[in-house]
Amino acid sequence: MSMPDLSAWLDTPLGQYLLDWERAVLERTVADIFGYRAVQIGLPGLDLLSANRMPFRFACARSGPAAVLANEFELPFATASIDLVLMPHVLEFSADPHRVLREVERVLVPEGSVVLSGLNPLSLWGLRRLAARGEGAMPWRGQYRSAMRIKDWLKLLGFEVQTVESGCHLPALASAAWIERLRCMDRIGARWWPLLGGTYLIHGVKRVQGMRLITPKWRERKASAKRLSAVAQRNGGTRKMR
Repeated sequence: MSMPDLSAWLDTPLGQYLLDWERAVLERTVADIFGYRAVQIGLPGLDLLSANRMPFRFACARSGPAAVLANEFELPFATASIDLVLMPHVLEFSADPHRVLREVERVLVPEGSVVLSGLNPLSLWGLRRLAARGEGAMPWRGQYRSAMRIKDWLKLLGFEVQTVESGCHLPALASAAWIERLRCMDRIGARWWPLLGGTYLIHGVKRVQGMRLITPKWRERKASAKRLSAVAQRNGGTRKMR
């Protein structure tokens, strides 16, 4: 399945339902990620980095209206040059998802972030995929992987997972009217089976062993100030402590 095919499916009522949830969570997640360069891999027709405040934000895709045209597992970026990588539904539709994550780890700076979304096999949408495996319909032929598995892959590459969110608890319905009628299932699902939504979003941070943040020496400044503070004497005068 190609990403342009996925873009066409996102125009359907079910695709819009998924996109609405993901856009809201993505905007909240990327808004507080700081740095210099952010890249969105895949779905270049959708600007999912608009809430981020980095000065350089651009899209990378195999085709379409992207600033950089490249395969997701051969990124044309220097090592440790990107602060944020956003991947909407790239892993389940890539021929080599492990290689994609290795490339992401390579191009990210230390403490850089990866934010990715995926379709959940452990959900009503996963059951729909099993039923439609031989039909060739969108997006049911993707290789769905659970959030737990993606977390394990990220951990092996040295990432620390910050958040995992799941949404879209409705059945995979084609009718816009039925989607609206059953939206109450999202509130119920978020409370009683929060990790069994049709889609999930994961935010991971690249950790590098041996690194430590350099902070101002506030304690030394306070100690110096105390050494020079004036103290009162019994005869009413003052003297300075050394």
